Amino acid sequence: MTKPFGWLQIIRLGLVQACIGGVVVLATSTLNRVIVVELGLAAVIPGLMVAGHYLLQIIRPRMGFGADQSGRCTPWIRGGMLMLAAGGLTAGFGTGLIVQDFRTGLFICAMGFVGIGIGVSACGTSVLALLAKSVPAARRAPAATVVWLMMIAGFAVTAGTAGHFLDPFSMDRLLQVSAWVTSLATSLTLLATWRLEPARALDQTLSETRSVDSAATTFRQALRSVLDEPAVRQFTVFVFISMLAFSAQDLILEPYAGLVFGYTPGESTQLSGLQHAGVLMGMLLVPLSQLIPAVKRHKGLLRFWTVTGCLVSGAALAGLTIGGMSPQDWPLRLNVFVLGMANGAFSIAAIASMMALAGQGAGQREGTRMGVWGAAQALAFALGGLLGTAMADLAGQWMSQLATAYGSVFLLEALAFLWAAILGGRLSTVDPTTAAASPCGPTPGRPLKAPIPEETCRA
Repeated sequence: MTKPFGWLQIIRLGLVQACIGGVVVLATSTLNRVIVVELGLAAVIPGLMVAGHYLLQIIRPRMGFGADQSGRCTPWIRGGMLMLAAGGLTAGFGTGLIVQDFRTGLFICAMGFVGIGIGVSACGTSVLALLAKSVPAARRAPAATVVWLMMIAGFAVTAGTAGHFLDPFSMDRLLQVSAWVTSLATSLTLLATWRLEPARALDQTLSETRSVDSAATTFRQALRSVLDEPAVRQFTVFVFISMLAFSAQDLILEPYAGLVFGYTPGESTQLSGLQHAGVLMGMLLVPLSQLIPAVKRHKGLLRFWTVTGCLVSGAALAGLTIGGMSPQDWPLRLNVFVLGMANGAFSIAAIASMMALAGQGAGQREGTRMGVWGAAQALAFALGGLLGTAMADLAGQWMSQLATAYGSVFLLEALAFLWAAILGGRLSTVDPTTAAASPCGPTPGRPLKAPIPEETCRA
């Protein structure tokens, strides 16, 4: 097996995540705005495309299985980025073509979003699988923080730089910016993954994979085997419920601030920025807590932050409901900042737990497990925005007060976070220092010497 990753290798994978974020934000933010504002089309058009690229990510388990079978993740990372870049460039070209030929341009743009969904599935799943296989247990929370912070940096840098070069706007400039962003993302990914997985480890890894995972020779068998693991099923439900609650407030928070609290567009945008600042603070809180000696020795640290983050997120959403009753007196900015911190803390703790769980269980199936959880998250994000806005609209039809209508939606999200906290408290994780003692739970990075009969594991 390959040597455990140090910080340099973790940062290189973080650079790949930044590239993923850069291409995705170009499509979901810049092209979204151009279609609605410059082209004057209905917001539902880009909304359906964005939701479609999330729904396409149900193929993540298949992508992870492919990485498991090949024994290496970097070819899937590179191939996924090439597909992602091609999709981003195609979407940009299709957007520009809408002016001349509406139907053809819209079709090409939609095909670009299909490529984005496939590329994110292959590249993102393989990045997480490689982290799960190669990062030591003590570094998982800090590694998750570094990788996600770099992805957010990719969002911010691309959005700011692309916005600068798009002015004065023209469709030609849009295509040029799309070409530069996708080309740069591809080049950086190829450089970041160069010799990240030594080729000499391929034959050994394939041999280990075949010996341990001989019972799962097809994707369907591997997926069924993974879903038969109680820990995988529990974590899949937790990911879906928590991310559904996480994403459902995304599209209604700013309208709520404007309609109920009287915020101007600029003030509501600043409020969103404050929430993201809280997310970053929460993400840093988890690894920083591990620097405290008494805390570092606590085996249930990730579970604590997962449950606490969900509970505080629910309390913050309930606070938004209460605040709507007396908006003039409620500290909305503080409320939103706390919500962001709690979201960031539970997210990083959940990702670190995901990396630990991916290496546990029978067989070398980190990619397949990561794919299952990635698909659950993508489905939650696809449904979250849609359900959040739809529930707010429906509640507005039934209730005379907007504060009550939006507040009822936030309250439902708070209950979803409470449910997620209960699920998070029940998650079964194995201490990496003792996992090797279990015949069905090898320590990540230390495969079993011989396959264990499936009947033994199920018993």
